[in-house]
Amino acid sequence: MVEITIASEATPELHAAMERLVPQLSKSNPPPSMEALDTLCRSEASTMFIATDETGILGTLTLAMFRIPTGIRAWIEDVIVDDAARGKGVGRLLNEAAIAHAFDEGAITVALTSRPSRAAANRLYQRIGFEQRETNVYRYSKPEQLES
Repeated sequence: MVEITIASEATPELHAAMERLVPQLSKSNPPPSMEALDTLCRSEASTMFIATDETGILGTLTLAMFRIPTGIRAWIEDVIVDDAARGKGVGRLLNEAAIAHAFDEGAITVALTSRPSRAAANRLYQRIGFEQRETNVYRYSKPEQLES
């Protein structure tokens, strides 16, 4: 049976899972160090949800929440379900736990982004009840540092 919990601190098991999971999400970003993971787990602005069963950690999801003048924003980020656990409802359970937590904390909506190439993930989000918005998402990347 899959259990969803909140990580309050980094553990060796969680760090090892992130070493395995993050490359399944992104080839361009390395897994967090133990220190960075612990900072994330202890942050008031983010909540890391962990899906586990008797075999260990199956996936993670990070919920970022912050206050702005128009209310409390909640964003689901970095949903990662291990390749071996996909199609078994783990992503749905992680999302449902994050949504419930966000509403309990005062958010009125929960947002996320997902690349169109992640077809299965996009279908899941729509089945859960997320609606695609007419919007543009922009990203400004830090310029490369110029050598002196």
